[in-house]
This record gives sequence, C-alpha cells and structure tokens, in this order.
Amino acid sequence: MIVLKAPQEKVLDALQAVAGIVERRHTLPILANVLIRKKGSQVEFITSDLEIQVRTKVELAGDDESFSCTVGARKLIDILRSMPSEQVVTLSTAQTKVTLNGGKSRFTLQTLPSDDFPLVQEAGDFGPAFSVPQTTLKTLIDQVHFAMAVHDIRYYLNGILFVAEGKQLVLVATDGHRLALAQAVLDVEIPKQEVILPRKTVLELLRLLQDGTKGESGAEPATIEMRFAGNQAKFSFSGMEFVSKLVEGKFPDYNRVIPKGYKNAVMLGRAPLLASLQRAAILTSEKFKGVRVNIEPNVLRIASSNAEQEEATEEIEIDYAGEAIEIGFNVTYFIDALSNMNVEMVKLELHDTNSSALLTVPELNGFKYVVMPMRI
Repeated sequence: MIVLKAPQEKVLDALQAVAGIVERRHTLPILANVLIRKKGSQVEFITSDLEIQVRTKVELAGDDESFSCTVGARKLIDILRSMPSEQVVTLSTAQTKVTLNGGKSRFTLQTLPSDDFPLVQEAGDFGPAFSVPQTTLKTLIDQVHFAMAVHDIRYYLNGILFVAEGKQLVLVATDGHRLALAQAVLDVEIPKQEVILPRKTVLELLRLLQDGTKGESGAEPATIEMRFAGNQAKFSFSGMEFVSKLVEGKFPDYNRVIPKGYKNAVMLGRAPLLASLQRAAILTSEKFKGVRVNIEPNVLRIASSNAEQEEATEEIEIDYAGEAIEIGFNVTYFIDALSNMNVEMVKLELHDTNSSALLTVPELNGFKYVVMPMRI
C-alpha cells in the first residue's frame, strides 16, 4: 500500500514542523517515533514527549485506504534531507515495515504499532479561544526568552509568564538574577489569562511561529489561536495544533522588581556597547563572568579581570552629566539582551552601586530588562 507520494520538500516540511520536540533518547522508545495516520488523501503527522504534543495535516497523494503506524522521526528526516528537494518520494508499507523510495534510492524502516503511541490527553475545560498575530507573539517571545531559568529548582522560573487582559499582552521571564518584560497592545479584547508556559514549549513556539505575513504581500497577518485550561495550553496556527502542559506555581510579582524613578540615565548605541562587552568578556573568569561598569561625565568604562591577573578596559564616549557610579554585573546578562535586539539605541538607567540596572529601548515602548548587580 502506498501511504504517500509527494515531492521531498513537502514531506520534509511537514515532518520538521512536528519533530522539534522529539527526544533522541527517551525511556519510551516509541516517543522517538512520529505517528503517521492516513485517511483518504489527508496524512497526519503527530509527535509527543508526554508533556507536549504537536500535530499537522497535509494533503498528499497515495492509496485511499486508511492506515497508521509509527516510524523513527529523526531517521526519516535524515533520509529525506539527503535527497534533492524536487525528488518525488513514495512511502509504502508491508507488514511491520515501511519503505521510502526516491529515484534509485530505497530505505526500509522498522515500525512500531500506532496503538502503542501515547497521545496527550487533552483537557476538557479549555477557556474561550482568542487569536493574536503570529508576528506579535514571536516578537514578544524573542524579547524575553533568554532570561528564562534552566533547570532551576524553583520550577516556575523555567518558563515564561503569559498575562493577557483586555487589549494588553505581557510576557515575563526571570531566572532570579535578571528579568525581561515585553508587552504589546492588541486589536482585540482578550479574556483575562495568566499562565506559565514551560521552557521547551516557549522555544518550540519561537522556532515554529512565522515572523512575516502569510502568502502575498498585503495579505492578512498569519495568526495563532490560543486556548487555556487549568493545566494545559492549546495553540493552533499554520495548519498545526500544539498542546502543552503548563507550569504550576506562583510566578514572582514582576511589578515589584522593575525599578521606578531612577535619575541617572544614559543613551548608548546598542552595537558599540555589545561589542565592548563581548571584548571585555574574553578576560573574565569562566565561572565568574563579572565586569565593572563606571559611569562618569562623558565616559562609560567597562573593566574585567581574571585569576591570571589579566585585565581588559573598554571606554565609550557618552552624553552624561550625572553623578559618578561604579557597579558590577554578570556580563553575560547584558550580552544576552543586546544580542536578541535589532535596534539602534538603548537606555541604561542606574541608581547606585547596590541597586539593579534598568535597560529600556526607545523604539520598543513595552520592553524592560532588569539586571541585579554583583559584587566584584
């Protein structure tokens, strides 16, 4: 039986869309597989890691019989990638194996029964659906995702806080040492939502979301439809359906962390500041990524040193007439933020040696980035 027959590019695109969550090593071997379901001319590809499930449907030629099986996702993708994009490929089945043919190439792969594939049980209490432009959500995630914690014992920090109310959409990420906040005003009213999306879900959305309009120039922006339940989120976009568990727990009150009323502020070119920090970072210790920042009238000085008594100093001319401040920071935190922006100028606000720094962007009204100082 021929399960599908289509150009390599079309099959590969569908598989790559769902394969991002597939773990190479898992206690359940079947989770390294993709579930392929065929009904008529429609073929469905589904992957899962027990907490996230991604599915997409595509119209592909093949026999009209219904069929389902699971096959190694990475192997299938690697084989397809090795073929020319215009190559027509055929996936056929016989007993417990599938055969992929393309030109004079032929690959026979072992399958596992589709009945054994653990589909995520969808919640029954999803709230009302609402849609936002994919570009808007992708931009907001871009502005904050780098501040998420990684494997923190405070599990609620290993993700992004998603707050929607009225026409306001706010995303917040923090690892306890820095906090990034981005917000956007939407065209539609949204029912009040406040959930924590897990780190893996956030990174997968960032990979899959479109950052332009779909189709012809001037077309309606591609949107993403969202629904939330008590412990689950559901996203529908670009012909895909994405279901994810939510992180349970109480996210810190981000409004209390963001400084207000700082009097010492300096405008800086993003690219020159980033370059200076990257050069200074070369002579920081591997474990201790600290740099000293001195702000004085007309000059900002960045200094770093390490255990071998090597030192680096960078100076940037600035328009500043306020009081002199010396403060220490983890240089990585600023490099992360500046690397994830595509703007010309940033504004750095400081209070004193022991207070957090606030980084904002004149072009991005809703963006705020707070970095805790460190002793050097």
